[in-house]
Formats: sequence, C-alpha cells, structure tokens
Amino acid sequence: MTIELGAKLEGKVTGITHFGAFVDLSGGVTGLVHISEIADNYVKDVNDHLKIGDVVTVKVINVDKDGKIGLSIRKAVDKPASPERTGGFRDDRGGRPRSAGYAKSSFEEKMSRFLKDSEERISSLKKHTESKRGGRGGRRG
Repeated sequence: MTIELGAKLEGKVTGITHFGAFVDLSGGVTGLVHISEIADNYVKDVNDHLKIGDVVTVKVINVDKDGKIGLSIRKAVDKPASPERTGGFRDDRGGRPRSAGYAKSSFEEKMSRFLKDSEERISSLKKHTESKRGGRGGRRG
C-alpha cells in the first residue's frame, strides 16, 4: 500500500507513548500521531484522548525517506471556515483586529510598512532623548 501525502485514512491505535500514538493503517503500515497532532487544544497525556484499539481518522502529513509516516488526527477533521482561520480579521497572536488587506499584502509591502514605522519610532525616541539631555549638545553654564 502506498501512502500519499495529504491522504485521509482510517487506522487503529496500536500503541501509546508519552510523545504520541502509533496507528496501524493497513497492510502492516504504521504511522505516528505526535502528541501535538492529537487535538486542537493542549494535550498533557495521550491516554486522556486515545486508547489502544480505538479506530481513528488520520491525515498523512509527512512521509520520510526512511519510511517513517507522520500522521495528524486534528488535521483530518474538517472545520468550517471562519474569518480567523482564513487570515481575515485578527493577527495570529490574538491581538488587535487588522484590516483584511493586511493579511494579503506581499512581503515587500509588509517590509516597507515595517521600515517606515521603525524609522518613525526611532526619530521619536531620539527627539525625546535629546530633550532630556538639553538638546543638541548645548550646555548651560
């Protein structure tokens, strides 16, 4: 059986470790679901989510040259598209809302916007620092 990247398959949990679970796909092919790929929320213990013998749907996310197969349970679940998932209205850190155009701007546009903001901050900081020192190097005397 050939395993294709991105394929969704059903498998049976055959082993559980502290770092993930081994899933038998079929024909003796086994892959690993890393602990970070079990659920969308934080997984402290794999045993809280999976038991040996459970039948799970997994997505193939990695196939190494040496035959190791990386699987994901959380990516196998189809989620409805929401503005946050489509890169729309919040930044990745959950911070302030941003415009929809910001997410689709090119790297060059983002870099030029960053440089402009950075130069403004530096000039503001220099002005503030000079005023505290008496400005332009003049001494009172």
